[in-house]
Amino acid sequence: MSLDTVKRFDRIVAILIQLQSKRIVKAQELAHRFQVSLRTIYRDIRTLEASGVPIVSEAGVGYSIMEGYRLPPVMFTREEAGSFVAAEKLMQKFVDKSLGNYYESAMLKLKSVLRGREKDWISALESQILVDPSHKLFNDDLPNALEVLFESIAEKRQVHLKYQALNNENPTERFVEPVGIYHETGFWYVLGFCHLRKDYRQFRTDRMQAIKPTQHSFTREHITLDDYRNKLNDVEKTKVVIQVDKSVVRFINNSKWQHGFVSEKVKGNYVEMTFLTPYVEHGFSRWYIVFSDYAKIIEPESLKHQIKSILEKAISKL
Repeated sequence: MSLDTVKRFDRIVAILIQLQSKRIVKAQELAHRFQVSLRTIYRDIRTLEASGVPIVSEAGVGYSIMEGYRLPPVMFTREEAGSFVAAEKLMQKFVDKSLGNYYESAMLKLKSVLRGREKDWISALESQILVDPSHKLFNDDLPNALEVLFESIAEKRQVHLKYQALNNENPTERFVEPVGIYHETGFWYVLGFCHLRKDYRQFRTDRMQAIKPTQHSFTREHITLDDYRNKLNDVEKTKVVIQVDKSVVRFINNSKWQHGFVSEKVKGNYVEMTFLTPYVEHGFSRWYIVFSDYAKIIEPESLKHQIKSILEKAISKL
């Protein structure tokens, strides 16, 4: 059997698994995943149909497997089984208690179909992998925050939220239509339409004091999470250029991306960094202060004044 034949067989099996994992799968989605042409995907689908798999196709929609058709579970490789361990450790630490329990239950089902040596592989790894977040991602009194949000998004129903905003002394209560959830800069965020503010807002899960589902349906059609985040990228930004001592550059390499990093070039003992950021006053300036004794602001002039003002206020309170 030629190598090309083996690759095609593996791809066809993988296509069958993907068809069983979703209600509708588009040909373009399959072509993108397997890095082949649409013509190749069409040929593979015909092969599956010829082998007796009842595939339903609809022009402009995609492919699906006839309701009720299932194959026995596919056996996992040792490497795939090992990846479950990392996923389980992340789920234990980076989601709320409710979703963590659901994942633990799902993992038991996955482990039940593993062969003996894959079970031994997982057992050997489980106690040797540790994930330790640097801060709390959820309020301890909200064991099911993500579960409520997932359900709200899927069913298009509002949630009632008690939220402690950073700039407010007291928490506020509001009805929110969650649009999407994302993890960024070490925190979980929820994008939603806030009925209190009559606009879209971002909410951090660790600042939620209470959350509960409601029977109130969404009042509008929302754009996708990606579309909203792209719109945020279109807001007016300020160009910032700084020079940072080479000795500390490695300590800020991870955090620089959160502040609109664009490019850098070496100039003697310094690295000149260019940023485009919409948050010069409250975001970039306070980040810069952390390493300001090893750096110099080239532009804009307004940033120099902002830094000076913050430092003068700090010194006055010493």
